[in-house]
Amino acid sequence: MFSPTVIAVVFGVIFLAELPDKTALASLMLGTRYRAGYVFAGVAAAFVVHVALAIAAGSLLHLLPHRWVQGVVGLLFLGGAAMLLLSKGEDEEEVRPPASQSFWKVAGAGFTLILVAEFGDLTQIMTANLAARYGDPVSVAIGAVLGLWAVAALGIFGGQFLMKRVPLSLITKVAAAVMVVLAGVSLYEAIAG
Repeated sequence: MFSPTVIAVVFGVIFLAELPDKTALASLMLGTRYRAGYVFAGVAAAFVVHVALAIAAGSLLHLLPHRWVQGVVGLLFLGGAAMLLLSKGEDEEEVRPPASQSFWKVAGAGFTLILVAEFGDLTQIMTANLAARYGDPVSVAIGAVLGLWAVAALGIFGGQFLMKRVPLSLITKVAAAVMVVLAGVSLYEAIAG
């Protein structure tokens, strides 16, 4: 059985915690480059795994060395920023038409990016804590997954909307700059402890 109250509370907490996080940025970038439905399928699947891991191993996440997790996340952000800046020349501003993109390739990219970037993230730890607090893993899982999916959908479809109004080169440069800042914050936390 599940509790609608717990689902609503967890949804609100996770949605608000994830909204300013890297997931919205990653989803936005994927949404500007690929078919939205394909991206969402991969991202949604990654979040199901993300939440299942949080619920199943919630107490163990607190035992992971925070410095190592932040260091890896910081390096992943730097790598992502480098990939964004180096992947296309200025003369290649066109995005391939969605019809030429494989569902499995796009969904797999979204799945991998989110699964790796979100491992040990605040929302995963919060989900584990909420599951322990409420003693209702099913309700917590439903609320957390729905909250994460809502943020991803906003990012993906926001990316599609943005592409119609802003040049891809500008979006890429801004996203890379944000990733460098996030990398700096993560690396600082890894070093400072």
